[in-house]
Amino acid sequence: MIYLRLFYEFAKVGLFAVGGGLATVPFLQDMAKHTGWFTTHQLADMIAVSECTPGPIGVNMATYTGYTVGGPVGSAVATLGLIFPSIVVILIVARILKAFRDNKYVEWAFYGLRPASTGLIAAACLGVAKIALFDTGEQAFLANALANIRWNAVILALILWFFMNPGMFGKKIGGNKVLKKISGLHPIFFLAAAAIVGIVFRFAG
Repeated sequence: MIYLRLFYEFAKVGLFAVGGGLATVPFLQDMAKHTGWFTTHQLADMIAVSECTPGPIGVNMATYTGYTVGGPVGSAVATLGLIFPSIVVILIVARILKAFRDNKYVEWAFYGLRPASTGLIAAACLGVAKIALFDTGEQAFLANALANIRWNAVILALILWFFMNPGMFGKKIGGNKVLKKISGLHPIFFLAAAAIVGIVFRFAG
C-alpha cells in the first residue's frame, strides 16, 4: 500500500510541476504537510544537497523520500512515479506538437504556462529563503519575522551574491580584476565555500 501511495503522490508532482526543478518545491512543501514523510527543513536540506549533486531536485527528493519511507523499493517506486508522467507527456507532445505547433490555442496555452512556471519558481525561492534566513515556525513567521532573522545566514547570502554579481555594484567594483575572476568561478565553488562557512558557524556556536 505504501508503494502505491508513494507512486501516486510523486506522480502528481511530476504531472503538475510545470517547469521542473524549483517548480516542484511548492508541491513537495504541500506533500510534507499532508503526509509527514519529511519536514520543510529536511526539504530545504535536500534542495541544498541537490544543488551540489547531479540530478534535479524533484528526482533527488523522490529517491530520498522513497528510501526513508519504503527502503530501496520505495526509492525506485517514488522516483518512477515522479518521472512517469513527464515521459508520457513528452511522448505525446513530441507526436502532436509538430502538427499543432502553429495552432493559436497551443500558442495561447504556452503563453499561460510560462508565467505560471515563473510564479511556482518564485514561490519556491521565497519558501526556501524563509527556511534558510528565518529561525521561526510557520504560524509565528509574520508576527516575529524581524525578531527571528538569522543574520549570519543573511550576511553569508549577501556576500555570495556580491561575489557572484560584482558588476551590479558600480563600474569601479565591477571593473576589479580579482572580483571578475571570482565571479567567473564555477557555482560549485560558492556552494563548497558556503558549506565550509556553515560548518565553522556551527562549531563556533
